[in-house]
Amino acid sequence: MAYAEGSPALQSAFRPGDQRWMVTVPGEGGRSEQLALWWLPQPAADAPTLLYLHGTFRNLYENLPKIQALRQAGFAIVAVDYRGWGDSTAIVPSEATISEDARVAWVELVKRQPTPGRRVVYGHSMGSATAVSLASTLHVNVDYGALVLESAFTRLPDVAESAGFWGRVGAAVTTLEFDSLSRIGLVDAPIVMLHGSNDRTVPIDLGQRLREAAPRGVRWVPVAGGTHSDLQLEAPELYQRTFQALIARLPRPIEPQSEPLLKPPRP
Repeated sequence: MAYAEGSPALQSAFRPGDQRWMVTVPGEGGRSEQLALWWLPQPAADAPTLLYLHGTFRNLYENLPKIQALRQAGFAIVAVDYRGWGDSTAIVPSEATISEDARVAWVELVKRQPTPGRRVVYGHSMGSATAVSLASTLHVNVDYGALVLESAFTRLPDVAESAGFWGRVGAAVTTLEFDSLSRIGLVDAPIVMLHGSNDRTVPIDLGQRLREAAPRGVRWVPVAGGTHSDLQLEAPELYQRTFQALIARLPRPIEPQSEPLLKPPRP
């Protein structure tokens, strides 16, 4: 695993108790493929747990600054490198394979967080579309407690069109939709959306359009001067406040029921 055998500086980013492992998933033509998963727990066993779905340009190792910021806010994290990224099997990914990989990671999260309301689905950039797709099949407090979208868009062709002439050409021929616009209305959990005003990859107006299509009550967090991938570095205090406020609104963990004390019988 090339990335997992990285530099000492990379390895120092992990804490005792962190886990990185592979699971075998079915691939094209019946072959077996490998999917890389991470489990990054918190010292407190009842910490809320976040499913981290990354974007197109960076694998999990390259996303460590953002992952560390989310841990700092108080989340335990299950993260996945879709096939085609990081330590996972090198394939030409599709929307279907990415969605399948996110579902595998979700199953792993459910194993580790017994309280549905303390599960959070998070997606950045392309991962936001994967997060919306997953969340649209779940139900608040039955399956999870909240959805967080960072640098999100309506549909992938809209992102391509915003890139100018050649982007519009690409939009005309792409087979990838990542259509959050048609799915966001099915999400019944609280939604938090963060977007940088200076995002040149996914213009903020695409995030605003997605917010307008979502059910009412979205917490919209624009980041003045923020770019596409580094909001946690560009506005660290706002970033931490946003996620800590979300954690504060999640349902509390289920307390174990104690047996009632029985009074001794009267003599």
